[in-house]
Formats: sequence, C-alpha cells, structure tokens
Amino acid sequence: MTGVSPSCAGVGKAIDAAGEEGRAALIAYLPVGFPSVAGSVDAAKALIDAGVDALELGLPYSDPVMDGPVIEDAVVAALAAGARVDDTFRAVEALAGRGVPILVMTYYNPVYRRGVARFAADLASAGGAGLITPDLIPDEAGEWIAASEAHGLDRVFLVAPSSTAERLAVVAEACRGFTYATSTMGVTGERATLSGRARVLVERARAAGAERVCVGVGVSTPAHAAEVASFADGVIVGSAFVRLVSEADSAAEARQALSDLAGRLREAATLG
Repeated sequence: MTGVSPSCAGVGKAIDAAGEEGRAALIAYLPVGFPSVAGSVDAAKALIDAGVDALELGLPYSDPVMDGPVIEDAVVAALAAGARVDDTFRAVEALAGRGVPILVMTYYNPVYRRGVARFAADLASAGGAGLITPDLIPDEAGEWIAASEAHGLDRVFLVAPSSTAERLAVVAEACRGFTYATSTMGVTGERATLSGRARVLVERARAAGAERVCVGVGVSTPAHAAEVASFADGVIVGSAFVRLVSEADSAAEARQALSDLAGRLREAATLG
C-alpha cells in the first residue's frame, strides 16, 4: 500500500452532507472482482461519477451467508476468476480520493486470518474509510474496535427487526459512521415491497442512541429509496446494481445502466 489519504473524513461526514442537501445518502454496494477486478473498479467509478455518497466494496468470500443469489453468484464468479483479499485493498486504493468514502463489506474470517491489526493498517493505508462486518457482533469485536480506533476507521455493525432494545443500545454505542438496519429478516436481494418493520427499526435504533441509521437489504427501486429516505439517514442498494453488471453485454453498457439507476435512486431519495 502506498498510503493514500481518503478524500473524506468518513462515511458519517458524507451522510451528514447529504442531509444538509435535503436528501438521504445513497450508499452503493459492488463486489470486488466481478466481472473482473478492473471491471469492478470501473463499475464503482461509474457509480461515484453518478453521485453516490458512499461506496461499499464487497470482499469476495466463499460463504456469504447474508447474501442472496445475485450477489452470491457474483462473488463465486469473482473467486473463480482469482480475486483475493489484496485485490480489495488495490480496489480501495484505486477509488480513494474520488470524493466519497470507501467502505469494505466483509465477513470477519478474512480479517481474522490476515490479522486484525494488519488488516486495519492495510485498509487505512489504501485510503479506506472503514468496515461493515455483517457476521460480527460488538461483544466479540474488541480487537477490531481497538484496531479501528488506532487507524481512525469507521465500523458499521448491523441491527435487525428482531434486535432487542438492549442489543440496539450495544450496537449503537459500538458503531462509528452509521448503524446498518436490515429492512427484513433474510438475505440480500431485490424485493417488490419493503417491510413496514424497517421504519420501526430505525425509530428504535435512534431511541437506543444510534446517531445515523441507514437501511439496506431489499432496497432496490426508486420507490424504495423514496420510502426509506422518509425515515432513515441513508439508502443502501446492492443487488440491483450487481444485477445490472451481470446482465450487461459490455463494460460500457454496465456503466450506463449503473449511472442511470444511481441517478434515479439519488433523485428519489431527495426529501420533498
């Protein structure tokens, strides 16, 4: 790593800036290595140019237990093509400095296997803003919390509609950047409608002390974005973007499709 300085202080700053503009932040997810490492960076650049406020780069992992078939198939293809942990850091480095914070979405085993302190140092050196860790709970995250503090990295933990008030408070206290609220109990993927439990979960998380709450899992259309923007600080979209990449016949077609959807989602997330 060459020690790239990120262009933003963190994802919290980006979310707050979007709020000051009268809209919910748009946070986009893409897996590193799909359709190739270079292709995933190219796709991410298209999303940044289209106005997303933050970017989640998925670290390819062999057992993506939270992910539905669209993302799972993309990750399997990325691994089969040879994508590895170091490619994620290289992707972060290629995208850092373009005006938006770059988070890495990863299951915890790759972090543990690399060494938590080393992973945090490499991510910070590449210009990354922090980690989203879907299978790590704060109770077991002491080493990561210490490493993130040492390197000034955001840490995003998840809450679900089933989370108790006590659990919400623990997660809210541990998060830095935002708290990730899952709209439903289940894996990622596009859905026709969103559960009404998402609004209640955001309200409960805020009551428990969460400074910023962003909603993902199932959010995929402009109508969803408008709905989520009415009660949350950020809109997280993943599978809909990944599907566009998988269906495109060329890199140019993928860039155009990603840009079009990101523009419509951002517009829909504007509070009126």
